[in-house]
Amino acid sequence: MKKKIGFLILLILFMCLSSLAIHAEENRVKDQLSYRMDLYREYSVRSGIPWYIVGAIDQYERNTKNYRDYCPKEEEVISICIEPKRWSGFNNPFKEDRNPYTIELFYGIGIDGDDDGYADRTNPLDRLATILNYVTQNGNDEEYLKKTLMDYYNSEKGIQIIYQISSLFSKYESIELSKRVFPIPKHYRADYSNNFGTGRSWGGARSHEGVDIFAFYGTPVVSTSYGVIEIMGWNNYGGYRMGIRDMYNTYQYYAHLNYYSKDLKLGDIVEPGQVIGYVGSTGYGKEGTSGKFPPHLHYGFYKFDGRKEWSFNPYSYLRRWERIRLK
Repeated sequence: MKKKIGFLILLILFMCLSSLAIHAEENRVKDQLSYRMDLYREYSVRSGIPWYIVGAIDQYERNTKNYRDYCPKEEEVISICIEPKRWSGFNNPFKEDRNPYTIELFYGIGIDGDDDGYADRTNPLDRLATILNYVTQNGNDEEYLKKTLMDYYNSEKGIQIIYQISSLFSKYESIELSKRVFPIPKHYRADYSNNFGTGRSWGGARSHEGVDIFAFYGTPVVSTSYGVIEIMGWNNYGGYRMGIRDMYNTYQYYAHLNYYSKDLKLGDIVEPGQVIGYVGSTGYGKEGTSGKFPPHLHYGFYKFDGRKEWSFNPYSYLRRWERIRLK
């Protein structure tokens, strides 16, 4: 009996400590997001750029920094990182120069962003001020801003994504848009397995870049996230399909739809749980082809890393989101 009581006490203690740890982590994240938003607004005033574009540049950098070897990999309040040679000047013998005057002498872009006398590439505020100073060098209206962003990133896709992220931040007046849900609502059949990477033969040998979720014709399909409709229309492989880009540079591909939700169009913003279309079996032929396979939703994930886009397996995410099936 004493052993059982002792076990129960330990179990309760463990649950309490776990709950406290979860709440502490949630509060830490909220505090960091609040501080980040304060910085976006402060440096928006300094640069004359709307806060949601400042935030979108930083978020885009946060999404891509792991694919650049000169970026710190740990979590920082500001994730912008700048190549050392670009910061100090390509001919500067001091690759980690922090002196604003010699940096300028060698045509580096690094500046002192927090008025401490140093242009320090390891200082997140200096990095934020530097990139905003760079992209506003010819003015801060949208035309000049897009041109200098293109000059800096050299990626039309990257600039498109920055503006997609900024539209999300602007609409919701928030940078906390991480909510995710399962793409098929409650009370509807949704059978799936991990068939990512299996072979496909229609249209030539290829691998399956997604997971098939089998459901009845006409089953509603909902957006799994906040995002911007990037592609919408017929594709010979995917039939009637829709591509939605979220704030993490992740492109979510919904294929073989029977039809779309009324009034949706390219560029529209969607929310988690919003109906975007209905399950069908379209594809594998010219527009209107249907019925060549059982009805299902093909759900795919693609990541843009700043240079290229590649598919990855959404199965583990779907398993996690299956617990969040909205009505």
